[in-house]
Amino acid sequence: MRAETQLATPSASARNLVALLLERAQSPTKVAASWKTGGRWEDVTWGRILEDVQVLSAGLIAQGVKPGERVAVFADTSLQYVVCDLAISAAQAITVPIYASNTPDEVRYILNHSGASLVFVDHDAQTPKQPGRATRLRQKLAACPGVRQVVLFEGPAMGDAELTLADLMARGREAHAARPESFDERVRAMGPEDVCSILYTSGTTGDPKGVLLTHGNWSYEALGVKSRSLMLPGDAVMMFLPLAHSFGQVVKAAWLAMGFRMVFAESTDKLMENLMETRPSILPAVPRVFEKVFSKVVADGSAEPGVKGRLVRWAFALFDEYVEARNQGRAPPQVGMALARKLVFSKVRAKLDTKLGGNMRLFISGGAPLSKKIAWFFDLLGYTVVEGYGLTETSAATFVNPPEKVKIGTVGPPLPGTEVKIAQDGEILIRGPGVMKGYYQSPEATAEVLEADGWFHSGDIGEVDADSYLRITDRKKDIIVTSGGKNVAPQNIENSLKTFPLISQAVVHGDQRKYLVALITVAEEPARKLLAGKGVVPGSYEELCRRPELQAAVQEIVDKVNAELPSYSTLKRFAVMKADFSQESGELTPSLKVKRKHVSQKFKAVLDGLYEHDGQAN
Repeated sequence: MRAETQLATPSASARNLVALLLERAQSPTKVAASWKTGGRWEDVTWGRILEDVQVLSAGLIAQGVKPGERVAVFADTSLQYVVCDLAISAAQAITVPIYASNTPDEVRYILNHSGASLVFVDHDAQTPKQPGRATRLRQKLAACPGVRQVVLFEGPAMGDAELTLADLMARGREAHAARPESFDERVRAMGPEDVCSILYTSGTTGDPKGVLLTHGNWSYEALGVKSRSLMLPGDAVMMFLPLAHSFGQVVKAAWLAMGFRMVFAESTDKLMENLMETRPSILPAVPRVFEKVFSKVVADGSAEPGVKGRLVRWAFALFDEYVEARNQGRAPPQVGMALARKLVFSKVRAKLDTKLGGNMRLFISGGAPLSKKIAWFFDLLGYTVVEGYGLTETSAATFVNPPEKVKIGTVGPPLPGTEVKIAQDGEILIRGPGVMKGYYQSPEATAEVLEADGWFHSGDIGEVDADSYLRITDRKKDIIVTSGGKNVAPQNIENSLKTFPLISQAVVHGDQRKYLVALITVAEEPARKLLAGKGVVPGSYEELCRRPELQAAVQEIVDKVNAELPSYSTLKRFAVMKADFSQESGELTPSLKVKRKHVSQKFKAVLDGLYEHDGQAN
């Protein structure tokens, strides 16, 4: 089946993102962004952002950056990051974003593969699991011969190879003042086919690949999101998504196209605090955020003593019936749910409104599949959650549910100008202005996924309905074929497990095996609460995972999930792992996706044990 919509025609001002910035700055006193500095929230105008981009781009050129050179940014999302990103484009160079959580070796790989000549780094504050970013970068600079300059947002420069952002801005201010017209000349010289950025894939199945994305790709995304009316000029959008991820880059492009106010979170850890302080109207987020909100609501409510706790548990048991009915297209329970809405869910909504700032009108979910149960939960509370779909190779947003007509369980119809067709094996093929130019320095890998006539092979399995809404069923490479010949989509089972507050991560395994098993990690706080309720106070995370009471609780969850599955896709055994998965220990990508291949290899002995012995392995 094939669906397509009319191509969005870009205006002359949308040839590149810097041109869109110039268009926004025609209202120079309008507030463009808010960020926290010196403990206080400060508003920044479009005129100020344009001035900083002009000056910094001139500084980059004065520092020797040439058109087409790659300039990396190793930083957390911030207003400074966005200014650097736009200034790199305005210098006719190419931005190479690096995840703030990347390890030293991952940083080295990206710098060398991209051939970056200059690197921006924000600061050297130590993270809970890694040294500061400046330290991580310095550890590998000797192994990155192409890097000739490091620019620090904060802190003193160390050695001739380092320069502070303030010093670079000072040089740029002088250069721009000497020849201000050169900025407009450079912007006019940039066409839609020029590469704007190289985004590196998460590397779930091997080394990350550098995706070449053009100014035309991002300008198309900006106009495509605008056409779907997700954000409006009067909105305040909370931004915490990493700019090394295409989802974050789409939000940036939409901001430049529509001129809403962008609110930059201090950090992911301070997101909830910042939401209450700034009262934004839109929150783009990955499903993990929505899962955590749901899990906390369930865990906190169920832990209430006496009548309150029993009432919450009753309401969420009824909610499970409600979800099952909605997913099957049946009428959900009426009388009971009406009472549950009044006694429980209305109070949940009121409490969430307070935590979210009281002004939230829309959530945007992307980056990974959103569980239908989580989507129905927010829908029941009266929130609109718009789920979209795309890949790094398609500049992220390719399909998006329109806010006025959300179909839960789908990722919506294609953006204007994007075509989709489903191959005979169920794979989703995409063609349109958002599709990448190719993989950097990898013509063979490009040819594997991108046909000569522009069709991109997504690697995802799905189907399109009569309204052109797309439903994703699984990753093509992740489909499990049991020894009995049954095809199973593991992601669906994993998402169901993760709707329970106790479960942190789950990986289903069973390709060419006689039955399915799972590796499961538990969320520490709910696990400790569960054991405390049974009079058990374990010491370490590993100790709590070994407790029979916890094993029994996980078994109960697996039984509930199994009850909704056909017999061939039920989990026969599982292992509760002694440590949660993380990026630092190698199981998760920077975008928090599980590296299936790596996990299967790392825990091969555990998986083999689940097939060789009776009982459960740990």
